[in-house]
Amino acid sequence: MSTEKIHAATVEQILKHYNSDEKNREFRHLDIGSGSGELVRHLKQYLKTNASCCDYTDSLMNLPNQPVDIVDLNTKKEVPYLDNTFDIVTATEIIEHLEDFRAIMRDVHRILKPGGIFVLSTPNILNVNSRLRYLWFGFPRLMGPLPVRNRKIESCAGHINPTSLFYIMHALCELNFRKIDYTVDKYQRSGMVKLIFLILPIKIWGSFIWKKEITKYKTIDESNREIVEKLNSVKTLLGRTIIVSAVKE
Repeated sequence: MSTEKIHAATVEQILKHYNSDEKNREFRHLDIGSGSGELVRHLKQYLKTNASCCDYTDSLMNLPNQPVDIVDLNTKKEVPYLDNTFDIVTATEIIEHLEDFRAIMRDVHRILKPGGIFVLSTPNILNVNSRLRYLWFGFPRLMGPLPVRNRKIESCAGHINPTSLFYIMHALCELNFRKIDYTVDKYQRSGMVKLIFLILPIKIWGSFIWKKEITKYKTIDESNREIVEKLNSVKTLLGRTIIVSAVKE
């Protein structure tokens, strides 16, 4: 899976929060699950950043002289940084590897400065291709049967937690993040043809279930209505990867 478009969309989500004057200052940036450091390098082309990286290993890092703080976030639910330290925290293609992504998001909130931005990405399990794959095979796209032993953590074999747009945005809302927004890295052409045939049934049955959730189960209210409405949008139904951004109050 190419990450070039994901990194470009992540940087775009960051840059839109700053005007031209603000972009001239130095930013403290933490990249969680930094891997080769490609996102750090990419962001440095647009902002002056003092970057910190953390990952479960430093063997993947390709940037010269870039230290990596080694943290296994499945055994330690926090990162080794002080409160209110960073202007920007990124976590691209990470939460699907974590047993408890909400715990890590709480810690991200802790280490962000007030007004700091958090951007994360994860495979979009709600697009048409992923929904159909779940129907035919029992697993969403980029999620599959996991080896019991000898899993390569940084690969798809490390995808232990498929998480949809709703639960990401819900967690951010509960943490009192604001300006919560999302985009996608690209529209899947293979999903466009399928959506032509499926969009009407999705809208009809979605409307029926929506009403039932409100009247019978009472799960949709003013606090989450806007998030639920996004789940069957064209962007969600066709996007390959979701990139979500939020700002700490």
